[in-house]
Amino acid sequence: MTLGIMQPYLFPYLGYFQLVSTVDKFVIYDDVSYIKQGWINRNQVLLHGRPHLFSVPLSRASSNVDIRNTSVCLSEYPRWRDKFHKTIALAYSAAPRYQAVRLLLASVVDTIPTTIGELAGRSVLAVCEFVGIRTRIELTSTVYGNSHLHSQNRVLDICARENADRYVNPSGGHELYSRDAFGTRGIDLKFLRSRPTPYQQFYPPFVPGLSIIDILMFNSPDQVHGLLADYDLVD
Repeated sequence: MTLGIMQPYLFPYLGYFQLVSTVDKFVIYDDVSYIKQGWINRNQVLLHGRPHLFSVPLSRASSNVDIRNTSVCLSEYPRWRDKFHKTIALAYSAAPRYQAVRLLLASVVDTIPTTIGELAGRSVLAVCEFVGIRTRIELTSTVYGNSHLHSQNRVLDICARENADRYVNPSGGHELYSRDAFGTRGIDLKFLRSRPTPYQQFYPPFVPGLSIIDILMFNSPDQVHGLLADYDLVD
């Protein structure tokens, strides 16, 4: 059993879905603190050749509130949704996959969410279904009941409950985990390092690190699967 755990991000970058696709079970960490200025409620698309930030309006967002309880601003959301669709059309209406991806985005954002955890999680699940990622996905808030634990100890507890013998984390998490702590429990700790593989955009230079939306606009699901495999697992 190979396990991965991450907070829900809004239409996250390719590396997020590489992690989802490489594990047997993926856990959405929705009952941990909301991170301000992170990628939970915002991301970037390519507009006129430059990264353009979109951000879902929240109501009194705080790092003292869990992601699953961080409310979307209901009074501003409809206006944001309309602006989001217009931005996507302006940025990508000439892209080869625009019509299909436009419908995907609408399926996620058109229903007004209560919380950002709901919306971000919905975006992850919708993209997985769209490109054919079959990994089993759970929410920490509905399965494990271990929110009293923190950081590494909580991850180890989830690994134990799932009988995981491998845990994979994005490469940026090297400082968060002790290889010895995992090793003494019989768990192989690996880190996923994405390869910076260019794909088609409208014109050079290539802009990496954007939302998965950008990739979907230019690549079929089969082509996306090729990009999903373009990573290394390192110690």
